[in-house]
Amino acid sequence: MKIAVIYKWARDPEAASVRADGSIDWRGAKMMAGEDDPAALDAAKTIAEGSVAQIIGITIGDGDASWILARGVNETLSVIDAPSLSDQAITGEILASAVNKLGDIDVVAIGDPHSYSGVPVTLAGTLGWPALMGLTTAKTEEGKIIATKKNGNEEKQITISTPVVLGFVAESEEKKVPGMKEKLMARKRPITKITISDLGLSSIKDRINIDSSRVPEEKQAHLFEGEPSNAVGQLVETLRKEGVL
Repeated sequence: MKIAVIYKWARDPEAASVRADGSIDWRGAKMMAGEDDPAALDAAKTIAEGSVAQIIGITIGDGDASWILARGVNETLSVIDAPSLSDQAITGEILASAVNKLGDIDVVAIGDPHSYSGVPVTLAGTLGWPALMGLTTAKTEEGKIIATKKNGNEEKQITISTPVVLGFVAESEEKKVPGMKEKLMARKRPITKITISDLGLSSIKDRINIDSSRVPEEKQAHLFEGEPSNAVGQLVETLRKEGVL
């Protein structure tokens, strides 16, 4: 089995700032590991347990590709000139092309963040593979993937054949963060670097332009203090003055 783990494929939304004119400044915001990336990697390792499986990383853009190498993976592919786009569909297409470039991939494990929820499903759609999103864990049994998805206090187990794209959400922070030794050793390992043209893609252009953004206007709030019975009376009186009642 061959498993691709996709990581560092999006910028941190919190790294952006909004200028006075409403435009968004992304300067200095590089591709970074999302909070769900470690969950995707852990799931890939669990899937690989007890079988002859190979895990390969895939990353795009200007992020540090050695992130996955410091976490026990020996091989990774980096599309170094892939831009960070507002158009999540194009990002998904770039990642799908990278998966096809590796060839013979059985499982793609990727984080499933709310901010970029369109990317994993576009990736799967471009590949023409089934996809399961919002997963917490996965394993293999008799050649099939058994994935776990939580809905409140309930757990649902789903059995699916490969090839498949699996999107994972983190339930906690990364359990084992690599130390300086692991990070330094990772930077000595080879990284296969390719470009957009190596994927057979034409020039990539963002089809979505975010012209401006603004903080929602603050509205006056009224706090009613005191005993609940008195607060209710104050609330009713205020609503009448406002013409609501």
